[in-house]
This record gives sequence, C-alpha cells and structure tokens, in this order.
Amino acid sequence: MNKRALALAALVVLPLLSAASPVAAAEPACAPAGTPSASAAAVKVWLAGDSTMADPRTSCPVGWGNRFDPLFTGDVTVVNSAVAGRSIQTWLYESNVQSTKDAAGECVVSPRTFHQRWLSMLDPAAGMKAGDYLMIQFGINDGSRDCPRHVGSARYKELLGLMAKAAKDRGVTPIFLTPVSAIRCSGTTAVGTRGFLTETTDAARAAGVTVIDLHKLSYTLYNQLRLCPNDGDYTKGPVGAFFCNDHTHFEAAGAGQIAAVVAKALRDQRIPLSNYLK
Repeated sequence: MNKRALALAALVVLPLLSAASPVAAAEPACAPAGTPSASAAAVKVWLAGDSTMADPRTSCPVGWGNRFDPLFTGDVTVVNSAVAGRSIQTWLYESNVQSTKDAAGECVVSPRTFHQRWLSMLDPAAGMKAGDYLMIQFGINDGSRDCPRHVGSARYKELLGLMAKAAKDRGVTPIFLTPVSAIRCSGTTAVGTRGFLTETTDAARAAGVTVIDLHKLSYTLYNQLRLCPNDGDYTKGPVGAFFCNDHTHFEAAGAGQIAAVVAKALRDQRIPLSNYLK
C-alpha cells in the first residue's frame, strides 16, 4: 500500500478509535471518599417526650428539644413531637387510655390504637426513614398514681421496646434518655429527682439501644452552675435564669444548656449522630 493510501486509512480509523475511547479529560472527577453527594437525603432526628423536651406554647416553659436543631449542621432536621404532660403511654395512645386500672394495676388502653403523632412517625411516605434517629425521653409523668398518666415498670419497658423495634424495623437508630432532673438541693448540692432510671437502662439493654443518662448529666450541670443552695424562690438569680417559676421547667437559656448537654453526650458516647454537630 503506498503512502497516500496509508494516510487515507488513518483518517478513517482515528475518529472511530476516538469515539470508542472517551478523552480522559472529559471523565467526571471522583468525589473524595466519604464526601456526601449534593443529593444525599437529610437526616431527621425525631423527638418523643414530655414538656421538658417540647416546643414552647408560652415564653416559659421551653423544652430542650426546641433548642436542639441549631446545634447541628444543615444536614440535620429535628422534628420535635414531644408533648407536655404525657407519659409514654398517653403519648402513644392519647384518648384511648382509660381512667381505670386492670388487675395488674395498669391503666386500661381501649382501643389499643396509636395516636396520630406516632402514626405520623410510622408513615412510610412522610415518617421515619433509614438513617434517621429517634430520641425518646419519658419517666416524669409516668410515675403518677392515677390514670391516664400512670405507667408501671413493666409497661414502661414494654412500650420503650415497642418504639425501639418500630424504629429499627425502618432502619432508624433509637436512643433512650433517662428523664431530665428537676432542681432539688440538699444543702449546697443538687441531687437527682426522677424515677424510671433503672427501667430505662433495662429497656435499652434488652433492645440493644444506646441510653443517655440525662438525669445524671442534668443535676451534674446544676452543680457545675452552683444552683444550690436554693430557698425555693425560682424567680431570681442563676436558678431564676435557668428555670421557670417552678423546680421543673426551663427558661429558654436553661433549655439551651440542657440541649448542649445532650449534644456533648452524643460526642462523648461516640454516637454517630454527633458527626453532624457543628
């Protein structure tokens, strides 16, 4: 084949080769390992609890859950479904918990159908999804002697287990919290005030769930802030800035400090949700 024929053949073959093998510069650059894509779904942190966690309806009280969202990056959204005055049972079965007790001493639940707040979390389209977190804090109202708020130890653990299983079945990570402490002074020392501590840790162990001991962490904070001694006046000084005019509920500043304590526990216990903290 002469030189002219070879040149013509090259002109035909080279474009075909170029089409089969894209130029390297046109290939998309690989994202660094571990970098979330722009389309990655946001993580939601779902909160279930009582007034010490709930969003405010007045200037005071303010639940710590209301101050939780700003502690995270924009990848996290906190959905606060805590409701004032609820035990774990009335939170789950609102309106269906009767004022009478059964033979075991538990409030009768009839019909045993969930309240919409829990059904909304369970909704496949708009509720909890894989990768989300569910943080549960009860135990303050549950100790009431009277129905509908009364919850016994066995029922309390049963219902925590029920919520944990529902979360895990959806690929959601449940986290239990012991109930946040009110302020009570023994001389110059703040001491714990709540029950259902053993029940919470027992239920966590049985369900394979991480537990944050917010009860201990909260009264430890009160001691660090030197909120004791106190003469019972919750309207002045450091105690007045932290609590409403009672020994239980938080001013906005107090709620923010409790939220920060929970965030620190996420880091200290190396719970993966802490990777999203600012």
